Amino acid sequence: MKLLSFIANGRASFGAIKDNGVVDLGMRMAPCTTLRQLLEAGRVAEAAKLVASAAPDDPLDKITFAPVIPDPGKIICVGLNYRDHVAETGRTVTEKPALFVRFPCSQVGHLQPVVKPKVSNDFDYEGELALVIGKEGRHIPASRALDHIAGYSCYNEGSIRDWQRHTSQFLSGKTFAESGSFGPWLVTADEIPDPSKLTLQTRLNGTVVQDTTTDLLITAIPELIAYISTICPLVPGDVIVTGTPGGVGAKRTPPLWMRPGDTVEVEISGIGTLRNKVIAEPA
Repeated sequence: MKLLSFIANGRASFGAIKDNGVVDLGMRMAPCTTLRQLLEAGRVAEAAKLVASAAPDDPLDKITFAPVIPDPGKIICVGLNYRDHVAETGRTVTEKPALFVRFPCSQVGHLQPVVKPKVSNDFDYEGELALVIGKEGRHIPASRALDHIAGYSCYNEGSIRDWQRHTSQFLSGKTFAESGSFGPWLVTADEIPDPSKLTLQTRLNGTVVQDTTTDLLITAIPELIAYISTICPLVPGDVIVTGTPGGVGAKRTPPLWMRPGDTVEVEISGIGTLRNKVIAEPA
């Protein structure tokens, strides 16, 4: 099942894809009004049964896509988690995963513009696989980690490279307003039993700039969940963005930055394609 958050007829809601349209679950599954609340209530199976017997309420081309989880409690990102990306940055593989956070205001949905900030021209793409937690847990063993995942999506972890280099900490370049994107939808975990067998490709204006397979992650998804859940509880709706492969714009000669008017796409097998235009922040 493909679950999404969206706006239709001026109302924010959540639903599921069916027959090139959306079944509005927000109208049908009270008191849940958001996808995060559906996950918290453990009602995904109930939603699937409802979708099977319902007709779509809105065509896909009449909705506005929101970030898959517009209101996550946590967005935890993993840096330097593919060896080719580690190599192109001149760094070394760390024993433990490098973590940082983004804030919800830093992300937009599928087909919504990502914003190049006016204080920088160094706006870089980072195609990544994102997962959404569906079951709460702390000290989750890697052997049971996949049981805690609600599903998977695409993420463009847009980075403002010069601000990222202001200090040794990544945060300042990683969470500019509306600089990243999350979507187009959440494919439930039952449809992706093994997230290590996916292909990921990023394209800028139709040209492939990143191309990898998720079995090449340095710290695999079960170990990421085990490590992060040791630090803090993971709860439904939390997002983990698992890392970007080599090919980022900052490490090309000359650097390849996203510019206003560009189109950036992140495609992951079994999930779909996240597509966004780039616009400039108003002066």
